[in-house]
Amino acid sequence: MSAERCAAELRDAFASGRSIATFTSRDPSFDLARANAVAETLHRARLARGERPVGRKIGFTNRNLWAEYGVYEPIWGYVYDTTLSLARSGRAELALGRLLEPRIEPEIVLHFARTPPTTRDESAILACVDWIAHGFEIVQSPFAGWKFKAADTVAAGGLHGALVVGAPIAVASIPDAAKRLRDFRVALARNGVVQAEGAGPNVLDSPLCAFAHLAEGLARTPQSPAVEAGELVTTGTLTAALLVKPGETWSTSLTGIDLPGLAIAFRE
Repeated sequence: MSAERCAAELRDAFASGRSIATFTSRDPSFDLARANAVAETLHRARLARGERPVGRKIGFTNRNLWAEYGVYEPIWGYVYDTTLSLARSGRAELALGRLLEPRIEPEIVLHFARTPPTTRDESAILACVDWIAHGFEIVQSPFAGWKFKAADTVAAGGLHGALVVGAPIAVASIPDAAKRLRDFRVALARNGVVQAEGAGPNVLDSPLCAFAHLAEGLARTPQSPAVEAGELVTTGTLTAALLVKPGETWSTSLTGIDLPGLAIAFRE
């Protein structure tokens, strides 16, 4: 199973909306190194189509979900100009189209005005961030029933489907931003009824800590470029990742941090 063959299978799955068998179930030797080669092949294909990377997504930063999915370490993937949409008014609409078993993840998005260091010093990371936003990542699984291993998720671009980013709030206008990112809470509702709750510590103790993990991982992976000035990073789901369907409207409210909630309506 070459990287090219696996990437072709994934491209077909994403284009058709039809699931495929996991690579790890067909080849027990399929590991993270091979998964990274598949992900890079997919990335190059997207670049060749004219898509432009605008940042990164981090997945499986919420330790509460590790046992549910059988993935016990964070992963990452690219966010592209074709998968990013802005909801500065606090409301968005998204067509689910051929997204495979889509799920919604409320997240914190960091935008870097300066290239961040590889460090666990939250204040040093925050000093490179000009704005923070609340967003929804819509993730998808080309593997039926959301059953896979870590290598499968890496190969599939971190399961990224779409990213909706709410109003950007200047870091300078958020008092004690690092502390608030550790302490805030979020409620996620479907059609006005709360379905899940979460908090900043759910993502590796803080969204800033989640980014620190990403930076360290990229530094250990020579083929993966470091995050640079101008990129955004969405730091992982604060709640359970819940299945979404056309006709539903999902919304959030946040307490403990000066970020507005976000609403999104899904259609076919």
